Amino acid sequence: MARKCVFTGKRPNVANKVSHSNHKTKKRQLPNIQAKSLWWVEGERFVRIRVSTRALRTISKKGLGAFAAECGVDLNRY
Repeated sequence: MARKCVFTGKRPNVANKVSHSNHKTKKRQLPNIQAKSLWWVEGERFVRIRVSTRALRTISKKGLGAFAAECGVDLNRY
């Protein structure tokens, strides 16, 4: 399974690691993705999703159903 948030679409980023001698090598910056079971009020069940911590903060503020509708995520798939 890809390291991608289903709500925000956050994915790994490729950047340069720069040494003291200014030698550049590639590195991956991974997003903070967590596997969570969240209660979906409208569906009256738990939904297990992989979500970023930024999206978790937004879910706690707006609610799972409202944020999923805003992002265009169908929670029946999970």
